[in-house]
Amino acid sequence: MTPATLSPGATPLGFGPTTNKLLQPRFRVSAAQAFPSFLPKQVEIIKDPFARKLATRIERLPVQVSFSEGSIMSSCVKPLLQTNTTPVVLLHGFDSSCLEWRYTLPLLEEAGLETWAMDILGWGFSDLERLPSCDVASKRDHLYQFWKSYIKRPMLLVGPSLGAAVAIDFAVNHPEAVEKLVLLDASVYSEGTSNMTTLPKAVAYAGVFLMKQVYLLKSVPLRLYATYLAFNGLPFDTCLDWSNVGRLHCLLPWWDDATVAFMNSGGYNVSSQIERVKHKTLIIWGEEDQIISNKLAVKLHCELPNAIIRQVPDCGHIPHVEKPSVVANLIVEFSQDD
Repeated sequence: MTPATLSPGATPLGFGPTTNKLLQPRFRVSAAQAFPSFLPKQVEIIKDPFARKLATRIERLPVQVSFSEGSIMSSCVKPLLQTNTTPVVLLHGFDSSCLEWRYTLPLLEEAGLETWAMDILGWGFSDLERLPSCDVASKRDHLYQFWKSYIKRPMLLVGPSLGAAVAIDFAVNHPEAVEKLVLLDASVYSEGTSNMTTLPKAVAYAGVFLMKQVYLLKSVPLRLYATYLAFNGLPFDTCLDWSNVGRLHCLLPWWDDATVAFMNSGGYNVSSQIERVKHKTLIIWGEEDQIISNKLAVKLHCELPNAIIRQVPDCGHIPHVEKPSVVANLIVEFSQDD
């Protein structure tokens, strides 16, 4: 099965509440599609063929930012085709990577959209050996310089979960770079990590160290539980494999430093910016989201001046993984709607 053959509402590879195992046999990447050398070696244990396929396409591009002397080699998935249509730029959620888009990105490309998936500064697979600041302003500047260097046209910016806060913050500060917004199960009403700014740095490091031990040494319980909450009725084998996909970027050596830097910065607090967004916006929300109530979808719809809302039945917190055909169709229709 290829992404193009998924029927509307179907889950990739037959995943869903009635599926009890991952498709076999295990997918293997050919020599012509080798994984980039900068990815952690644990990418080899991932079974999901769509994740493995997208991982082979991850590149690092130099991005010169204002807060660092040298360029940051920034990870992304470049489009397979260049078009005259509005480019679609896919962000990801908190402590995640572009691999979130392993099912939906191919569908958007099948529909003829020029589609980018980029890793937000501090997360994903960028080279942060010379660790830059990872606060909100730095993430915003990094996204802007990436856009200015490579995309260069007003874009349809897509932000899931905390990526929605990244998208709103960016659209308000750089409205010329954005044509439209798509927000999925948006985490935009939290108050960031402001309480962490009062903690001694050693305490923050201790928290990240413990979290990393859980991720790397014990790993399965915490990530499995988070994945279980994020999706609606996921089979155990699939939950385990998706947990490995979700934690892959945490195995990079600078992950803990970048996490501490973001926690100490105070994080995103964009609730006061929402009404300043003038761009046409599509809100997508999983009706069975166990992480962020869909009541907040209605609140967000009321506060955004120029928004429409679509709810996805039988879907949890990450619709672009759980219901990729539905999300792809909504994005394609929205991109074409003038």
